[in-house]
Amino acid sequence: FFYTPTPPHQIPLRLVGSEMCIRDRDGITVDLIENALKNAREEMDALVSRTALSPGIREQGDCFPMIANREGKMVVGQFGSFIHGFTEAYDEEIEEGDIILTNDPYMCNAAVSHLPDWMVLKPVFRDGRHIAWSAMFGHMSDNGGMVPGSIPTEATTIFQEGIRIPPIKLYKKGELQSDVLELILHNVRTSQWNRFDLNALVAACNTAAKRCNEIADRFGDDVFCSTMKIMLQRNYDAMKHIISMFIPEEPREFSDYICDDGMGMGPYKIHCKMWREGDKAIFDFEGTDPQAQSSVNFYLNEDMFKMFFGSFTINVVDPQIVFNDGFYDLVDVRIPQGTLLKPNYPAALSGRTHALGRIFDVLGALLGMGAPGEMLNAAGFSDSPHLFFSGYDDKGDWFQLFQIGFGGVPGRPIGDGPDGHSLWPSFTNVPNEFVEAYFPLRVEKYEFIVDSGGAGLHRGGNGLSVAYRFLVDGHIGIHDDRWLTYPWGVNGGKPGMRSTKLLVRADGSEEYIPAKCEDVKVQKGDLLYFNTWGGGGWGDPLQRDPAIVASDVAKKLVSAEGARRYGVVLNDDLTLNDKETKSLRAEMSKDTVKDEMFNFGGTIDEIKSKSLEETHLAPPVSPTFANQ
Repeated sequence: FFYTPTPPHQIPLRLVGSEMCIRDRDGITVDLIENALKNAREEMDALVSRTALSPGIREQGDCFPMIANREGKMVVGQFGSFIHGFTEAYDEEIEEGDIILTNDPYMCNAAVSHLPDWMVLKPVFRDGRHIAWSAMFGHMSDNGGMVPGSIPTEATTIFQEGIRIPPIKLYKKGELQSDVLELILHNVRTSQWNRFDLNALVAACNTAAKRCNEIADRFGDDVFCSTMKIMLQRNYDAMKHIISMFIPEEPREFSDYICDDGMGMGPYKIHCKMWREGDKAIFDFEGTDPQAQSSVNFYLNEDMFKMFFGSFTINVVDPQIVFNDGFYDLVDVRIPQGTLLKPNYPAALSGRTHALGRIFDVLGALLGMGAPGEMLNAAGFSDSPHLFFSGYDDKGDWFQLFQIGFGGVPGRPIGDGPDGHSLWPSFTNVPNEFVEAYFPLRVEKYEFIVDSGGAGLHRGGNGLSVAYRFLVDGHIGIHDDRWLTYPWGVNGGKPGMRSTKLLVRADGSEEYIPAKCEDVKVQKGDLLYFNTWGGGGWGDPLQRDPAIVASDVAKKLVSAEGARRYGVVLNDDLTLNDKETKSLRAEMSKDTVKDEMFNFGGTIDEIKSKSLEETHLAPPVSPTFANQ
């Protein structure tokens, strides 16, 4: 795919505070400004990583920067599209020196989707004229509420999830509203971390604003603003072509499930239909289950889903295209009110990560159906598993750990899925040395789960098994999914292994604990095995090169017994047995189901009825029955 942008001199441009005009922009100038904005966005990340305090933001990178034009359309950013939704809901006067803070999804059109995400927005002014926005949100370690970490599974209303911050001016005309800040920090458990993290977000937005003014100094206000228009138009033109190539006029439909809501009900279906009318791609979530009683609801902003769609397609087709909001008029997103993805106020929202992850699996399936050999990935985003551990250490000081884990990335058309890797942009694991230095626990194991990735021509990535030894008494909370439903395989690939959480008490007794639980008391010496899911496999496992399977066994990614899933037989010394491999593959090929695009591991009813020994937990009831 080669993209030829509309010649700049043909693009109508509205200058900020000026009349409609058409202005020539040479390609070199556009590239200079584009790359300067991209560098400013990268500088925002670098600044936060050096000045934030919490491990979630400083070490893990759970923060998302953006630079947008005056209308709030993202021109460069990482993973989010939240300014436009905020500006539609904000009616106050915006003045030079203002910095706005909010975390309430219901007050900003779901520009952020749960209360732990604190969003900072700064209008960029130049000589009294509003020319741009800089913005960033970060996931705070605590937001008050029922439980440490502020993601209570059993919350039934957003009022139980901590302090709600309406859109307020943290800085008004450049002056910090310190009384407002102290009131907010008084309501969280980790006030020092939140203070430093918030300062880091503010500093990043100030830095981006400074860079925007420097660009305008060099090239002029009109060139700066019109170049942002060109960048948006380039994205529009590229996505218009991509949509015509990959979105069919004939509707496609796909469903996946959140395993449960943590309160005994589920699975919850997420259903989406996709088709094209003219140049416009349409995504309709009619058929998605009603909202949950607990916090697993995901208030999905329509622009946010457009961002998901654009990010996915651009990275598949041409990652060199600068991703921004320019194409949004080409996408129509329809989400019924009162469903899991658009719950009615004041529904709880803090545990929305499960549905957020599942949206990516659904989107990947819909887009890949038309070109299963080139675009279809297996399931593997699936979730973003959380671990919370809190209490008092031996000195009597309060501690509170929030950590995001990783599962297996799915098998893909281009190759195997990475093992134990994040699919979130720019996310990294919190180093074990950091965790052990600052929290009273010891990481005794951190390794891939052998055979957890789905078998396929391209193997699904293995999940992770992390063993945490607790060195003091405390309480843990866990948020995960894919313990009931499988990360599905595609094109003949097999599903990945599901997640489990095993708690081994200091006295040697063992108990499997739910994937969603909180306030679980642990004692000094207890050991938690935090096991995540594996990615689904891609393609027929019998087509995988036996030598590669043998290499996987040598690397301890696949067991010798697991190699037989690929029809591969190894000798006692783990060398390849060619004769028995050919014989086994010939036998297995007789039972291979042809033309199987998706392998879910059975229907949802079949999966729910599987034995207790396999799932370790009793299947929940259906949401339809529960909501009645």
